[in-house]
Amino acid sequence: MDNLDSVVTSIINQFKERSIKGKAKYGVDLDRKDLSLLEWIEHAKQEHMDAILYLEKIKQIVSGEEKIV
Repeated sequence: MDNLDSVVTSIINQFKERSIKGKAKYGVDLDRKDLSLLEWIEHAKQEHMDAILYLEKIKQIVSGEEKIV
């Protein structure tokens, strides 16, 4: 990994840390066999929905349109 740029190295390290934390928190990892294909799709869908919400929040902050309640 010495020839990878710093951004790629950072992401690889974050994936490793996330994997360790996820295994500790949930007791399983992505090698699990107890979910159906539809359940995996639902998990991915939920994660992407969260990501869209985070992106919208960031967009509002950057554009100065953040809603303060």
